[in-house]
Amino acid sequence: MSDTTADGGAGAESTEGESTETEANGIAARYEETDGERLLTFSADGAEATVAQNVDGYAMLKVRAGPTGDELERYYGFDMALDHAAELLGVAVRDLPVPDAAADMGM
Repeated sequence: MSDTTADGGAGAESTEGESTETEANGIAARYEETDGERLLTFSADGAEATVAQNVDGYAMLKVRAGPTGDELERYYGFDMALDHAAELLGVAVRDLPVPDAAADMGM
């Protein structure tokens, strides 16, 4: 698995920091920080699942069906949020590529 870093491109919401992308097992992962949130979005076979946390990093993780989707559930633990994201995509949680920048999400 390899990470590539790019600055927030066209169409990104007010990105404060860098965007990190990686891909493995047919699943793409993009980590980005917006004005208010840290977002980890997974994409596979046309479906998306996003794990979101406030930029301060102390709030519960929200799982959504995409970066701008409605909140589906909240979790304290990153592992549980990843499990839900994997379920939304119909993949195994172990197959989700997590960029290094997102590895510290969760409480």
